[in-house]
Amino acid sequence: MANIFIASLSYTVPIEQIDDLLKPHLEWLQAGHKAGHFLAWGPKEPRDGGVIFVRAKDRAEAERLLSSDPFMTNGVATSEIIEWNPRFLGTGLEAFGG
Repeated sequence: MANIFIASLSYTVPIEQIDDLLKPHLEWLQAGHKAGHFLAWGPKEPRDGGVIFVRAKDRAEAERLLSSDPFMTNGVATSEIIEWNPRFLGTGLEAFGG
């Protein structure tokens, strides 16, 4: 059974450098979604990072997936990974059930 991880990204460079990598980052997210790994994502407010909901078999797989993010490979962000075990999911959130 897959686990759910919340990846909290924090930008380490000016937003202009983030914007330069936004297209490959979004393509990476879409490919991860198509592969069944990324359930949801979006920027934080204020825009100093983002959040990705990741489905992975374990923390090692989540870390491996996130390490291939263009933001990570280009050294413009760091990430904190939180394992999440949902106990309740409202209507429409069934994908988070693992």
